[in-house]
Amino acid sequence: MCCLRRPLVANLTQRFTSQMGGRWMSAAMAADEIEQVTPRHAWDILSENPDAMLIDVRTRAEWGFVGVPDLSTLGKSTVFVEWAKWPDMSQDPAFIAAATAEIGPEMPGTMLFLCRSGVRSLYAADAVARHLRALGSGGKCINVAEGFEGDKDEFSHRGRLNGWKFHGLPWVQS
Repeated sequence: MCCLRRPLVANLTQRFTSQMGGRWMSAAMAADEIEQVTPRHAWDILSENPDAMLIDVRTRAEWGFVGVPDLSTLGKSTVFVEWAKWPDMSQDPAFIAAATAEIGPEMPGTMLFLCRSGVRSLYAADAVARHLRALGSGGKCINVAEGFEGDKDEFSHRGRLNGWKFHGLPWVQS
């Protein structure tokens, strides 16, 4: 299994710091501890590992207006839990409780976290990983670094450089 190289993680860390003003936690801490994979690699993990689960931490508005990953060909469903609440994008203090309720009593061995561009999902993955460690429980938390829509291009459009949709992975829109 191949992870993203350190410079890509550094770019993700820099994006978080500039976008969110460092409000949630140290970006370097999460980026150093959580494995980062591309959407294609995430799809491979989901395809090859029957225990792997995809957790989409975007907002309800994003799920409804932008679309969601479609795992039906894998016989799986995406788990949806908001990391931050619209419109102020403040972190949901009940995220861990909501995530564990949605995941269910049988914690999967591998959990992949996805957001718009890979920033919020990094922190959601880190939060769940820390929670599991505190419980003395297993489970690997992985961030889908490019996210669902990917980074902005020179015209500030998403979906043209990278991301789940850019790579042609299955998705649906309501």
